[in-house]
Amino acid sequence: QDHLAQSGGGSVQAGGSLRLSCAASGHIVGFYCMGWFRQVPGKEREGVATLRPGGGTTAYADFVKGRFTITQDNSKNIVYLEMYNLEPEDTAMYYCAADGYGGSCSPLNGNDFDVWGQGSQVTVSS
Repeated sequence: QDHLAQSGGGSVQAGGSLRLSCAASGHIVGFYCMGWFRQVPGKEREGVATLRPGGGTTAYADFVKGRFTITQDNSKNIVYLEMYNLEPEDTAMYYCAADGYGGSCSPLNGNDFDVWGQGSQVTVSS
């Protein structure tokens, strides 16, 4: 059974940087798509970034504005979300996810993802 284990996150001041890691129990190239999503209590989940491990194609939500980067390390079966110039509005629980069957691989379609990590809290203070 596929499993995603997250690490990273924490608290930073506005303008700071953080990196989130998502380690897969199997080969990430076996997944059709990997993604990062976030959710604030009381609000809907929103997509942040996606990546196709097989080809490296990435997609980002508009609010990322070039501040975040999703990358992969196939040798370690890890997907990263590197976040720069963080803003208080980025405060949320961040989740990595995998789509093993094939979908749009878009941050707009979180329902395509069937395996989810446990979540990592990111808190940005002003």
